[in-house]
Amino acid sequence: MISESDIALHNQVEAELQDTAGPFVIAEEKVLGATCRVFAERPPHLRQILENSRGFGDAEYMVYEGRRVRFAEHHARVASTARGLSERFGVGKGDRVAILAANRPEWVMAWWAAVSLGAIPVGMNGWWVADEIRFALQDSEPTLLIGDRKRLARMGDDPISIPVVEMESDFAALEEHAPGCDLPDVHIDEDDPACILYTSGTTGRPKGAINTHRNIIALNRVQTWHGLRLMKIALSRPKPESAPAAPLGNCTLITSPLFHLSGLYTGAVTLLASGVKTVYMEGRFDPVKTMKLIEDEKVTSWGPMGTVALRVMNHPDVSRYDLSSIRQLGSGGAPVSHEMQEQMRRVFPNARASLGLGYGMTEATGMATINFGEELEKRPDSVGRALPTIQVEIRDEEDHPVPEGQEGEICIHGPLVMLGYWRRPEATEGILAPNRWLRTGDVGRLDQGYLYINSRARDLILRGSENVYPTEVEMRLEAHPDVAEAAVLGVDHPELGQEVKAVVVPRGDARPTPEALSRFVAEKLAYYKVPAHWELRDEPLPRNATGKVLKKLLVEGGENPYIDE
Repeated sequence: MISESDIALHNQVEAELQDTAGPFVIAEEKVLGATCRVFAERPPHLRQILENSRGFGDAEYMVYEGRRVRFAEHHARVASTARGLSERFGVGKGDRVAILAANRPEWVMAWWAAVSLGAIPVGMNGWWVADEIRFALQDSEPTLLIGDRKRLARMGDDPISIPVVEMESDFAALEEHAPGCDLPDVHIDEDDPACILYTSGTTGRPKGAINTHRNIIALNRVQTWHGLRLMKIALSRPKPESAPAAPLGNCTLITSPLFHLSGLYTGAVTLLASGVKTVYMEGRFDPVKTMKLIEDEKVTSWGPMGTVALRVMNHPDVSRYDLSSIRQLGSGGAPVSHEMQEQMRRVFPNARASLGLGYGMTEATGMATINFGEELEKRPDSVGRALPTIQVEIRDEEDHPVPEGQEGEICIHGPLVMLGYWRRPEATEGILAPNRWLRTGDVGRLDQGYLYINSRARDLILRGSENVYPTEVEMRLEAHPDVAEAAVLGVDHPELGQEVKAVVVPRGDARPTPEALSRFVAEKLAYYKVPAHWELRDEPLPRNATGKVLKKLLVEGGENPYIDE
């Protein structure tokens, strides 16, 4: 039973953390011409976070398949790699460095090395096929591509016009290029681009969201604030009689890809800044391997995205492993049912008070709101309240705020709002309202400061933790010679949240099969974008006067209210 005193404790701790004498004082500053709430105390750029991490010395930073990289060692290897990138490949400030690989230490070190030079790492989606990879390379025009053998092989025999560093065979030479050297000293401004992560758009092709040093540091600060909030709440409660003699050191299991902000900014950046050990695994997600890692490494925190938590919780051997070390658990990227929330509390009982669900997006550099602990139990359908420095408004089509409780577009303001889309000024102008308010495109409402999302009202399909934009799949389908037109939409799925469905109108007398269409889509798009459900229809798709497909009619049925003249 949730009491008002539980919520009051949350409010008390938050007030203490933002005391005028503490490190989380909020000030107002001009950010790119707009007045913005920011933490007054913060590092000037990401390289300072990397430099500070050397102070954690021989404590473990990354664990990967038996390899253990310590903080001081990581700092030294990154410094050497940065010198190698500069001297061997001419990488300098503003140059892009594309990274295409599965999670592994070289991914993290390559990212930090590029950032420390003032260069811009480009996180390439490791699930892309060759066509998508080549598009992103042409779009971002990197000076260098760093990748693992498996993903580089997807490019086939077609030559790549830029130098390529294969992680398995070439990266060690960069790590050992200049032993003992310092980090670069090139000037970096807070609002310089720090990273490009691609996010799908309604125009079909992915767009590169530019996250700045300020953006990523702001995320680091709000996540640090939330971590301290959880700790102070826990310390304010009575201690259980069976408390362990010695508390476990912080250790986080990272199963989200590093080309996603959850794996990269939350994992590789925030945890480096906090001196937390991070654990990665090789290859596809494996629930048994995951449970064994939690038990062996005494993992204390995990942020499972998509269906990975279900695959662990529903595994027949889950009771054979000691998962009691998990004391912090969070998720996002897809709706989480009440039943799944309760299951997470049962399987990971020591994380009950911290269980959190957040809302954010790449354009907002990650997490904007979070609902956790007793607040989540009381409001299981909400994604929570805005984090410090973040403002959330619900606006109508004219960009005016609407009354509380009324639905509209979710808009976000604060130091986490991206610089813009890489080389897409029109798309940037379309998503950034005056005074740098981010139009998310999501529909929701606010109730006493808590945000609720109407996930059915938006075009985006959330398949597990992956975003699928229908236009991209529709464009691919309509390139098939036997397809006249196509509409793609999401259908409910008990584990993935949603799956992709395609409604196809064949061209003339053609009768393409779902199997043939699936193969055609898979040639150009990642597997999670390939429709799992198919409907072939003889009638044209229902459209309005401007030619937009009325997808609501495809889902719910009914007659087209518009007359085609």
